[in-house]
Amino acid sequence: MASQYYQEMQESFKNNNKSREFPAHTAKVHSVAWSCDGRRLASGSFDKTASVFVLEKDRLVKENNYRGHGDSVDQLCWHPTNPDLFVTASGDKTIRIWDVRTTKCIATVITKGENINICWSPDGQTIAVGNKDDVVTFIDAKTHRSKAEEQFKFEVNEISWNNDNDMFFLTNGNGCINILSYPELKPIQSINAHPSNCICIKFDPTGKYFATGSADALVSLWDVDELVCVRCFSRLDWPVRTLSFSHDGKMLASASEDHFIDIAEVETGEKLWEVQCDSPTFTVAWHPKRPLLAYACDDKEGKYDNNREAGTVKLFGLPNDS
Repeated sequence: MASQYYQEMQESFKNNNKSREFPAHTAKVHSVAWSCDGRRLASGSFDKTASVFVLEKDRLVKENNYRGHGDSVDQLCWHPTNPDLFVTASGDKTIRIWDVRTTKCIATVITKGENINICWSPDGQTIAVGNKDDVVTFIDAKTHRSKAEEQFKFEVNEISWNNDNDMFFLTNGNGCINILSYPELKPIQSINAHPSNCICIKFDPTGKYFATGSADALVSLWDVDELVCVRCFSRLDWPVRTLSFSHDGKMLASASEDHFIDIAEVETGEKLWEVQCDSPTFTVAWHPKRPLLAYACDDKEGKYDNNREAGTVKLFGLPNDS
């Protein structure tokens, strides 16, 4: 018997299953993220820039393009409680903090390697950045100085604090989830989560679960307190690159090189919807208040010129008549 939530969301998506694309960059988009108030969406691209859009009713209106990085912007995230600040991680061995009110870069922090992943602590005080050499640097968000640096002996993929800010999680190339105490950074536990490369990790807004995506094409859902796997989602056929929980924690979007984004009901694992895509998806992000999903794919421009990347950002969940 389908849950009431399942029936409500099915009904909602039946009327709101339109996707719309918005030009954002001149090359592929690696990362999309919403500000905490849901007013703005930022995207980071291979074209070395970040773009910021304002959400107006059912469309994204481009507000600014942020230049300064000397290499691809691989990941970005917003301050957890200040909707004006976001940070970008780049292969140019820097991270940059930007303020949308002044449209300026307020800090450039030089790091040791080519940065590939970044996250902001839930208390807003620290930014963690991981590089290609599996070093994670913890940067004070106010002084912009490094507070700690850890070199890992395994391939570090995605990094994240738990919602309580007292543990730090890393997914690694051996299929494990490594958990460190924070701020001490002492190893607490290593969980064998997947038989192959564990790629991404996300915590749900309620603090009850976290999800990991792996090269074995599985998404696993974990109980935060017990650190046990509650269920697996297995509708994708390719390595899971990106995950996002909806604002209420009840839906989980996951994507890969499959030509659809899977939207699952967290409590049952059932498929709520799938968003059709023409190409692999790099990044997904649910809006912090509404059932709107931002995403970006490896799109090519037009039918004839297959070498040009489109660099668009997409929004799913719009009214069919919009």
